[in-house]
Order: sequence, then structure tokens, then C-alpha cells
Amino acid sequence: MGYLASINVGRAAPNPYKAEVSTGIDKRPVDGPVQVRPPGPKHGGLGSGLVGDFIGDRKNHGGDDQALYVFQREDLAAWSERLGRELAHGYFGENLTTGGIDVNEARIGERWRIGAQVVVQVTSPRIPCATFRGWTGERGWLKHFVRDRRPGTYLRIIEAGELSAGDPIEVIHRPDHDVTIAYAFAALIDAPELLPGMLAAGREDLGDELHGMASRGETFSLG
Repeated sequence: MGYLASINVGRAAPNPYKAEVSTGIDKRPVDGPVQVRPPGPKHGGLGSGLVGDFIGDRKNHGGDDQALYVFQREDLAAWSERLGRELAHGYFGENLTTGGIDVNEARIGERWRIGAQVVVQVTSPRIPCATFRGWTGERGWLKHFVRDRRPGTYLRIIEAGELSAGDPIEVIHRPDHDVTIAYAFAALIDAPELLPGMLAAGREDLGDELHGMASRGETFSLG
């Protein structure tokens, strides 16, 4: 069983990598329980599903299907070793840093219970943006991140409630397809030959955007 290593909140700050919006990518662990709730639509909603967290670019981030972003501490530790510097929880802009569960092998549509109250659903991989690329300050970062195939996952909030660091994470539903976050990331970024295989997850689990992209053979452009 996995667990929450930390809950991380970002505050509004100037964004030198996307000047037209502020950014909340610099997320820091917070003490005490934090409320999560569905934030509403990407355009016009609350942005983040984590109360107190800031999302600047609500055109491309946030909303119900990206209510929470999750990255695992095991991958943070691996990147710390590779980059030769310590990466704190929240450094990748994740709301939840987890331990003991491979979030990249989670299947799209999978549901987790976190703590006593919260139920979430795995929706899609994180697609790296200009802010993330600039934030790390690493030469060739985009290429390295894509090659690693371990992007972390976004979550939809099914049942709202409070989360605290240390809360257990239990997989309570696993779909009968094999479309994982790692598979979807590869298909949507640089392996379009995998896109037809994504359709095995079905429209209900994929959602309209990913189902449409897979049907059209369309990938994300990273610029």
C-alpha cells in the first residue's frame, strides 16, 4: 500500500518563462490537514483541487481532470542522484508526493482511496510545459524528462475531503485494460504508433480530450 509523503502548495509568483501569467510551480510541503475538492472546469473554475494552491495558467492547467498532480518520491530521489542536487518534495510542481506506489504504472481510470475520506481517479500524464522546462534550469531537460517515461499523473477528485501527510493510498478499482500513465505519455509525446492502443481504455476512462487525440492520431506539441 502506498502513502502520502507530503502535500505541497504553491503561491503566486512572477513567471519568467511564460510572462503573460503568474506561476505556482514552486510548491512547498505544508503542515496539517488540507482540504481537496473538485475545482470545476479548466476555464473559469478554481484551478487547483487543493485548497490554498495556486495555478497561474488556467488555460492549460488545472480543472477537474487535472485537479491534483502526483509525483513519487522514489523518482525524485532518482533525479536527485542523476542531477547531483537534492530535489525537495514539491519540486516538480506536484501537489502530492507519494511513496510506495508506482504512479506511472497506474492505469487510466484507476481509482484510489487516500486517507479516510478522499477518492480520486487517475486521468492523464503530466505533459511538460515551458514553465517546467525553465524552472529546472537543466540543459536538455525536456529531452531527459521525456526519455525517462515517468511523468507522474493527474487526478480527478471523486469524493472530496481532507488529506494529511502519512495518509495511506489504496487502489480500490483497477480497469481491465492495460493503458498506463507511462504508456499514454509515450503515445501522446513521441510514439504515435501507440495511440490506437490507448483506445482500449474507452472514452469514459480517457475523457473527451485524450480519446479524441488517440482517435485522430494526434500528439502534443512540446514546442
